[in-house]
Amino acid sequence: MGKEKAQGPVQYGLESPAHSLPFEDVLQHYGVAQDTGLNDGEVKKRKDMYGLNQLDEGPGVQPFRILVHQIANALTLVLIIAMVASFAIKSWIEGGVITFVILLNIVVGFFQEFSAEKTLSSIRALGSPTARVVRNGQSVVVPTIELVPGDIVELITGNTVPADLRLIECVNLETDEALLTGESLPVAKSSHSTFDADIGAGDRLNITFSSSTVTKGRAKGVVFATGMTTEIGKIAAALKKQGSKIQAVKRKDDSTAGFHRYVQAWALTGGDAISHFLGINTGTPLQKKLSKLALLLFGIACLCALIVEAANKFSGKNEVVIYAVATGLSMIPASLIVVLTITMAVGTKHMSKRNVIVRKLDSLEALGAVTNICSDKTGTLTQGRMVAKAAWVAGRGTFSVGTTREPFDPTEGEITYREGAPSEQGATESVLEASKVRSGSVVTGAATTERYMNIASMANVAHVQLAEGKWTARGDPTEIAIQVFASRFGWNRHGLVGGNDDSETGAWHCLSEYPFDSDTKRMSVLYGRRSPSGEKYASRWVFTKGALERVLPLCVSIQDERANPRPMSDADKKTINDSVDFLANQGLRVLCLASTEWTGPELGDYSDVKRADVEQQLTFCGLVGLYDPPRPESADAVAACARASIIVHMLTGDHPGTATAIAKQVGIIPDRYEHLAKDVADAMVMTAMQFDKLSDTEVDALPVLPRVIARCTPQTKVRMIEALHRRGRFAAMTGDGVNDSPSLVRSDVGIAMGQAGSDVAKDASDIILTDDNFASILNAVEEGRRLFDNIKRFILHVLAENIAQACTLLVGLAFKDDAGNSVFPLAPVQILWVIMATSGMPDMGLGMEIAEPNIMSRPPHDLKTGVFNTELMVDMAVYGLWMAALCLASFVLIVYGFGNRDLGENYNNAYSKRCDLVFRAQATTFMVNFRRSFFRQKPRGPNYRWYHVFYSWWEDSRTNPFLFWAIIAGFVTIFPTLYIPVINHAVFKHEGITWEWAVVIVEATLFFAGCETWKWAKRIFFRRRARKQGGGNELEAVRPSGAGNTLDSSADAFTVDQSTVAASEFGKRSQ
Repeated sequence: MGKEKAQGPVQYGLESPAHSLPFEDVLQHYGVAQDTGLNDGEVKKRKDMYGLNQLDEGPGVQPFRILVHQIANALTLVLIIAMVASFAIKSWIEGGVITFVILLNIVVGFFQEFSAEKTLSSIRALGSPTARVVRNGQSVVVPTIELVPGDIVELITGNTVPADLRLIECVNLETDEALLTGESLPVAKSSHSTFDADIGAGDRLNITFSSSTVTKGRAKGVVFATGMTTEIGKIAAALKKQGSKIQAVKRKDDSTAGFHRYVQAWALTGGDAISHFLGINTGTPLQKKLSKLALLLFGIACLCALIVEAANKFSGKNEVVIYAVATGLSMIPASLIVVLTITMAVGTKHMSKRNVIVRKLDSLEALGAVTNICSDKTGTLTQGRMVAKAAWVAGRGTFSVGTTREPFDPTEGEITYREGAPSEQGATESVLEASKVRSGSVVTGAATTERYMNIASMANVAHVQLAEGKWTARGDPTEIAIQVFASRFGWNRHGLVGGNDDSETGAWHCLSEYPFDSDTKRMSVLYGRRSPSGEKYASRWVFTKGALERVLPLCVSIQDERANPRPMSDADKKTINDSVDFLANQGLRVLCLASTEWTGPELGDYSDVKRADVEQQLTFCGLVGLYDPPRPESADAVAACARASIIVHMLTGDHPGTATAIAKQVGIIPDRYEHLAKDVADAMVMTAMQFDKLSDTEVDALPVLPRVIARCTPQTKVRMIEALHRRGRFAAMTGDGVNDSPSLVRSDVGIAMGQAGSDVAKDASDIILTDDNFASILNAVEEGRRLFDNIKRFILHVLAENIAQACTLLVGLAFKDDAGNSVFPLAPVQILWVIMATSGMPDMGLGMEIAEPNIMSRPPHDLKTGVFNTELMVDMAVYGLWMAALCLASFVLIVYGFGNRDLGENYNNAYSKRCDLVFRAQATTFMVNFRRSFFRQKPRGPNYRWYHVFYSWWEDSRTNPFLFWAIIAGFVTIFPTLYIPVINHAVFKHEGITWEWAVVIVEATLFFAGCETWKWAKRIFFRRRARKQGGGNELEAVRPSGAGNTLDSSADAFTVDQSTVAASEFGKRSQ
């Protein structure tokens, strides 16, 4: 491989095209063994040499584009218009201040958005498709982008092929290559064939192409082309061009179009461009809603400016024009959209650290509203590291496996044996000699055991082998456990088939395979046993394993002591069912094993043999019980969901007994749920057959929806989501298989498994769990609630500030000087300074607030009302009007209470001693407009005392250093504006204050008291409402939350999240 480093991906130097070479030659060229794969050092070297496995998607994060976006947006352009107007009337100071505000917003916004875009870009990379590869002898999941030439990739049904692969082995493999070749039907593949070098891509049957989808079977292949050198990459390079943003002209059948059609196309194009520019047709639903809000506020700003001019008889005086412009600007939330973007970027980054990858930003707004979680069991609530604990061989007896710390090591664990079925407890257990078991003599000594072990080993695609002194396993956890069990008895599949599954040596050869899926719930294989001559098969056998309900109906017989089939009696069926219940009640997952000798005609190609022709007239051979222990954190996570008023449902393909046992262990259902009311107990645990038989009306009439649905099918999952929606619930659904895609799409939040999930399921999902752990879902919900809270905080902060300023400025128009001109409570530059100091950086800090301690102890918020609920609107009005009243009161008190009521004349243009009174009043109003609430930043806890209010703000403020220092910076900058000569008189038009500080302190105290009184009143209101609404169905009901109400931890009553609004004159955070 000794090539010099190329610029980007290059051709990999095969002497002939990969499809024209035997796969052994390709493996030799890349210096890789199919069982061990590449090591980490070799992967790094090849990645440096060949680059990343990705198509050229453009330049990525573009600083210049972000800078243009900061300048060319509606809100910044309003500021620019104001700047131009100021300079046009020669108001140099006001124009200069506006220019400074524009530059500051652009610079800060640029760096913040640039950082956010980089974060989102890295998160998108984490959420990219993954591939299962063999490295260091282990089967691991890696991002597709990390693949290098020589990697050994494993494919199963539902996978998207991650790179161009030369197949090494394949079983019944078919791929959909329509994207590449246009072929509508799946293409059957073969690993042993070779083709001419110049054959077309569609006829390269030993190659799987990047971006094609595996529709059937499984395979293993070696990567020989990545990135832009794959076949799909070559097409992408040829078609690379920017899509047109111009609307097409509607034409007649003869391709002609009237003039009005051209006008229509250009009008639509212009409308799209304007909507895109204003942000009302791009981004998430909340981003669009806020863009429309900004547009509404712009209209209100214009109205405010018009009112100012009307109050001054449409005067053309400079100070009136500037004041009108400044009043309009006070309604513009300059940082609203960028703060939302930053908040979402920070949220996705936090989630990625907690094993949650966000694929769709819409889900960030939805996670906090989740009321029900429908979860799978295996690998999500449980560890997914199964061990076969018991095996009943019909006609012989029951084998049991003792405790083992290494689930992949078949040499660990004691093997015991007793006669009879598991449900028959009379026989004595005896310990089998380990050397005798591992030699295979226990299997060959009894035909019944050999027939059973053939099924366990060959109706199985897992790999268990000893590599470099360590046992390793690859494949599905269920099949690994069964393969390990067979290996304990010296009956490993590798020894039976001769290495690869499609090997042409070995005693057995796979003729056809029918994989397990969530519909059939069984897997079957057709194997041929080679004759000594090798010319034909001595016998052909069907081996089937799966759920008892799906396999036992296919069985017409049961094997006897000599492994011969005898008709199955009712007593046999009872013994089988009793044994399944006995094992399932111990928390074991039970599978049924069956086989039959296939007597169909000899065929050259068995891939066309129908599944129904194979899975018939089976002979029952036994059961296997697998133990998959719950994850240690699952019980705590389910309990946390209950505290958060989130109901957890287990939808699993397991036996009802197994599902019930695990559900009790993790707390999904009570230990003694049978003692509940009969109708409730009957509905708590159901099978898919029972649930699906019910009509929608009958499902809606159930007292509770099932907490556990066993033997679940994909259709059952969809019906469960629909039933939850009819009850007004907001549901999250987990899934990993191809057939889970419909339920993932229908759910409000689709959650795919990052390790066990298929690419199809990941594409249909909203978020991906990188660790397949149920507890990570809770992490996602917590982050969703935190984001929702933070969005409400800065929206309330910005809009209440706007109400306060608008009311102060508009009511203040009533004050007239001797010349009849309005005397403004705040000078134009003061207004701009308040806008700059109370927006931007502090707002960005609000998006970084940590979650409240009780965030997961309150009901979900209502996503139908969103952030703009009644409570938020009322809070906005109350805080804004109270703030405006205090600002106006300070102005009136200084001028009319302690002053001589002289408003002077022409004070807006030049300073004189006569202006002192007005300037001092403006300075006091300016200061009052800067007070902050430090109180009740977090909901009260059980140890809360009234005096904590005086110092808890300091502890709380340190949890968000960015916000704290943004506030401190804004506060400190007040003093130079008050006391530095020229700046105070000429620029800000106010006078340094002395005794007026007492007014500021008194009014700040009144503001604090008013806010705390309002919060206290709301707590009483919600507490009383909660008591009135109490006593509902405790099993099913989720208390109404009012979009932001939180359950008080010191009493069973509601307190209001918004009662301690963050970072503002009325907020949760001290600004």
